[in-house]
Amino acid sequence: MQQTARAGRAPIPPYRFLTEVLKGQGQVTFMPSAVTGLFFAAALFAAGWEYGLYGLLGTAVGTATARLLGVDRGRVEAGLEGFNACLVSTGCAVFLGADRISSVLLAIGGAVVVTVVTGALTHVLASWNLPTFTLPFCLVASATTMAAPGFHRVWEGAAGTAALTRPATGATSLSWTQLWHAFFADIGQIFFMPQWYVGLLFLLGIFAASRSAGLAACLGSVVGIGTAWALGSPADGIAQGLMGYNAVLTAMAVYGVFIVADRWSFGYAVVAAATATALTDAVTSFFAPSGGHTFTWPFVLTSLVFVAAVPAFPRLRRT
Repeated sequence: MQQTARAGRAPIPPYRFLTEVLKGQGQVTFMPSAVTGLFFAAALFAAGWEYGLYGLLGTAVGTATARLLGVDRGRVEAGLEGFNACLVSTGCAVFLGADRISSVLLAIGGAVVVTVVTGALTHVLASWNLPTFTLPFCLVASATTMAAPGFHRVWEGAAGTAALTRPATGATSLSWTQLWHAFFADIGQIFFMPQWYVGLLFLLGIFAASRSAGLAACLGSVVGIGTAWALGSPADGIAQGLMGYNAVLTAMAVYGVFIVADRWSFGYAVVAAATATALTDAVTSFFAPSGGHTFTWPFVLTSLVFVAAVPAFPRLRRT
C-alpha cells in the first residue's frame, strides 16, 4: 500500500475530516456518500442520542487513526477506514452499556485496534482481490464481547451471556404488522437497531446515494424475511430484524457493489441472501456457548465465498 502522509503536511480542514467521517458511516452499506452518512447519523440519534454519539466517535477515531498511520489517502477520503470503527463503537454502546465510562474507553480503543486489523486483512485479502467487508469489526467485536464478562470494570451484568442452544420456540406465522416492521428492521439491525423508523431512515440514506443500491437492500430484506419464514423461524425474531440484516448486506454486496448488476447476478444475489439468512442461526449457535454474538459474520462468510467464486462463472463479472 502506498504511503501518502508525510511529516510537515498541513492539517486537513475540519469540513474535509467531517466529510470523511460521514462517508465512513455511509460505507457500512458500501455507500461513499456524506449525504448517506448524515441519514445514518440521524437514524442513530433517532434510536438514542448516545448511539448517535458513539457512532460518530468511533468513525472519527478510526478515520483519524488511519490518517495518522499514513493509510492511502484515497481509502481514507472514501470512508473505507471508518465503517468498521463505527460498528465497533456502536456495538460497545449496545452490548456493554452506553452510560459507562469503560464502554467509551473501549469504543475508542476498539476503533484504533480495528483500524490496524483492517490494514492487516486488506493486505492479506488483496492477494485474492477480495474486500475485507466487515470482517475486522466481527473479529474485534467478538473478542470484546466474549471477554467482557471476565472484567469487573467492563461488565455490568450479574451473569455472562454464554448459553447452550435450544430448539426454536414461538409462533411462526407473521402478522401484517410484523411483516412490515421486519422489512425496515432488517436494515436497522445492521447497526443493531430494531426500530422500524430507524431502519426507514437508513434505507432513505441508501436511496439518497444510489437507487439501485436501495433496491438491492429491499431485495435482501424480502429474501431474508421469506427464507426465515419458509424455514420456520419464530415470528418475533423475524419482526425484530434478527434474521434479515445479513441478507440485506449480502444482496447489496453481490448485486451491484462487487458484482456487476444484471439478470444473472440478480439470481446469484437471491441465493446468496438466502444462504446468509440460513447461516445466521448456525453462527448464532456457534457463538452461544462462548457468549458471543452473531454480528455480521453470516454476511462476511457468505459474501467472501460468493464473490471469490465469480471467476469460476463466466456469466458473472466483478465490478
